Amino acid sequence: QVQLVESGGGLVQPGGSLRLSCAASGFTFSRYPMSWYRQAPGKERELVAKITSAGVSTNYADSVKGRFTIARDNAKNTVYLQMNSLKPEDTAVYYCNTESPYTARGYWGQGTQVTVSS
Repeated sequence: QVQLVESGGGLVQPGGSLRLSCAASGFTFSRYPMSWYRQAPGKERELVAKITSAGVSTNYADSVKGRFTIARDNAKNTVYLQMNSLKPEDTAVYYCNTESPYTARGYWGQGTQVTVSS
C-alpha cells in the first residue's frame, strides 16, 4: 500500500532553515507527481509546492517563492522541501502528498510539525 513518511520538522528561529523529507513506498514513485501542503492552526490546508514526476517542472505558493525549494530523488523514492528564510507565518504541520496519475486518488503522509519562533 502507498506510504508517505515525512521527517525533518522541528523548532527553528526566524530566518533559519529546515529541510523536510518524505520517503515514499508502495507505488512507482518516478511516475507520480509529488506535493507539499501545510496546515496552520485554524486555517485550511494549502498547497506549498509541487513537482512533476520527472522533476522537470515545479510550482510554488506565492508566499514561499524564492524561499522554499522542492526537489526529488527518484532513485531514493524521496521528495524534499528545503525551507530557507523561515518566518513565523510558516509555522504549520507540513504534509507530503501524491495523486495517482491513473486513478486521481490522493494519498497523504502523517505530517511533520514546523514551528518558527524566537
